[in-house]
Amino acid sequence: MNQKSMLLEGLSDAVGFVGGALLGYGAGHLFGFDIFEAGYGNGAIAGIVLVGLGGGLGLQLARRWRNRQKPEGKN
Repeated sequence: MNQKSMLLEGLSDAVGFVGGALLGYGAGHLFGFDIFEAGYGNGAIAGIVLVGLGGGLGLQLARRWRNRQKPEGKN
């Protein structure tokens, strides 16, 4: 694996994770869950879960996108 492909892998993972986490935060905010409220109430926990799920899903989507970009013999 060369440096260019490693850089592309890292950047695509980062963009997918951060983008998914931001979408999860937005969804939580839309439903009224505030991850920054005082203490760890139910709303904060639900918001944190949505951010984590969004980040994980965004990461998986980025990896699937990257795998589709590879030539047929290198998968």
